[in-house]
Amino acid sequence: MSTMPVNAKESLFDDVTLLITHYNRSSSLERLLLTFKEQQVRFKEIIVSDDCSADFHLGQLEKMAQVYNYRLIKAKINGGLGNNLNKGQLEVKTPYTLYVQEDFIPLPAFVAHFNDAMDMMHAEADLDLVRFYAYGPYPYLKPYKKGFSTMVYKPWFTDKNKIYNYSDHPHLRRSSFFERFGQYTEGIKSDKTEYEMCLSFIQNKGRALFYDQYDSLFLQENSSAEPSTVTRSNWRQSGNPLISFVRLVYRQIKYNYDLHLNTRFKRHK
Repeated sequence: MSTMPVNAKESLFDDVTLLITHYNRSSSLERLLLTFKEQQVRFKEIIVSDDCSADFHLGQLEKMAQVYNYRLIKAKINGGLGNNLNKGQLEVKTPYTLYVQEDFIPLPAFVAHFNDAMDMMHAEADLDLVRFYAYGPYPYLKPYKKGFSTMVYKPWFTDKNKIYNYSDHPHLRRSSFFERFGQYTEGIKSDKTEYEMCLSFIQNKGRALFYDQYDSLFLQENSSAEPSTVTRSNWRQSGNPLISFVRLVYRQIKYNYDLHLNTRFKRHK
């Protein structure tokens, strides 16, 4: 067990770093940190990796660092999500990393199931990643234990979401993650960065668990004052049946090509 009870209600995860990526949403970041504090969930260290936020938000981050005792990793230029993830993860010194973007809120049920995830990480050396949130269920799940399932991937699976064994949504991983799967691709849009890590995770035979009640541990909330900074092309969001069909066929061809013919992300031992 990595959890050390400091008092009757407090949980300290002394071999976990909370890594938060941030860009121009300091109020959202404070909400996330305050919620963990109110729930009395503590980590060995908190790292906030900032992607060259505006002066106002950067000033707020520097003030909050004194209150919430986190290490702020700054950037001289906006490098995108891949760069922000890389420079933050490379600063982690603990064996495990809990990654959360700044616009999430941990719910009261989180700590108990995080304990379960930590127990499994300690007991199972081949377990690389445990996912705590998603917009919908992963399509191919094999029940495992304690409310978690194993995500199963096969080349002939047809659901377009089969690719997402990895996700940028809140998850626990070993801090040696880069040794197995490489660093994030930099200089491209965040969706593409995530997609390429999905390819690497599957090609390098990563093993991941998915929490079945995927919307019960975190809430993602973007206020009108601090909206999401992610933009997507119209054709990817269109509900037109013909466009949806074309998109499905395209994805199946692209995913299978990238996973089985493109060896760019395959790690060579």
